[in-house]
Amino acid sequence: MTARSSDVESENRPPRRPQQQTQSIWGLVIGVSLISTGLAAYEIVPASVTPLIRDSLQIGPTIAGLLVGIMFGSAVITSLPIGAVLDRTNSRTAIAVAVLILLVAGSWGWVAGRHGSYWSVIASRALGGVAYVIVWNAGIDIVSRAVNSAQRATAVGIFTASGPIGFAVGQGVGPYIAGRFGWPAIFVAFTGPALVGLVIFWPLSQGHGRSHGDAPTLTEFSAVLRNPSVWLVGLLGFLGYALYLFVNSWGASYLTQELGFPLAIGGLLVAVFPAVGILARISSGLVSDRLFAGRRRPVMLGSFAVAAPALLIFTHFRALSLLVLLLLLSGFAIQLILGLSFTYVRELVDPQVAATAVAFQTSIGLAGAFLAPIAGGAIVNLAGLNAAFLLAGLLAICGIVAAWCAPEPGT
Repeated sequence: MTARSSDVESENRPPRRPQQQTQSIWGLVIGVSLISTGLAAYEIVPASVTPLIRDSLQIGPTIAGLLVGIMFGSAVITSLPIGAVLDRTNSRTAIAVAVLILLVAGSWGWVAGRHGSYWSVIASRALGGVAYVIVWNAGIDIVSRAVNSAQRATAVGIFTASGPIGFAVGQGVGPYIAGRFGWPAIFVAFTGPALVGLVIFWPLSQGHGRSHGDAPTLTEFSAVLRNPSVWLVGLLGFLGYALYLFVNSWGASYLTQELGFPLAIGGLLVAVFPAVGILARISSGLVSDRLFAGRRRPVMLGSFAVAAPALLIFTHFRALSLLVLLLLLSGFAIQLILGLSFTYVRELVDPQVAATAVAFQTSIGLAGAFLAPIAGGAIVNLAGLNAAFLLAGLLAICGIVAAWCAPEPGT
């Protein structure tokens, strides 16, 4: 294997003082996180105005759900090929290209929505899913390269917090945009934050795209897929995303159907679950880097150990305060997993194929996110909500076993 040289872009830059360099790096993190926040808001925003879209296009709830689901499906299919490309190109350039793709997808969706063309809107959303997964994989890659190993998990955790932040922005602002400008405008509205993020990110990311040298060989690429440790961490991500989407999808139904809470209160309570993820994803790296001296396995093990009993006993309580506490505990624990797993997996492989490993983790995790609401619905239909939450708790126990078996990077 030929050793890589330093990024040629950095050779032409004057040396920076340590303080300037630190500010530049964290500015880079903020810029790419803002891009990802815009894309996450674009991903979820149709869910905030589904009744308007259904009435306008005369479609049913299942078909309407595809407006969000198609982006998960698109990301699952394209993530691994995109990771392989990122290992052979510049992540910095890829992020800029992804923002341009978002502009095309958003404009396409806006025009298609104004003309009432449902399938054209779906096609635009599929293209938007490609932009999202490029930014997610390339963002993790470039943030990981920009910081030193002692701060890597912290920086990546901050970046992954862009997901729940974007979801909150999309859900909160979407109805206002639709009411003021018409629902098709939701598809172009969040290109603005992405463009602002790109303006911040582009000058500060110079020299951090990747190291230039030999592209990974087919043997090196396939070694990622043959690595049992990568599959094990992939399983942790799959379980984490499955639990995250299951509670998001069926928590409100349990509170309203089984406990009799009004729909507005049930939705507000369940909103606690993803909202705590902003803190969890940011702190996941801090917990690992500072509390456990850079070790990843104890955080994964502890997170599933907290989530499992919280989910298993969730349906045994009716008190509002206890339900909120359980949602906070399980939401925080599960999203510690989501924040840390991407740093974890890239540290298990050769740096030349790190982007491929991150893309694999993204694909496997989003597969869990895609399947969990569907499988949860089937279980609810067959055995009810109590059985579905019991199965979710058992999946978390499987996560404990997988985390116990997982290796520590470098061992």
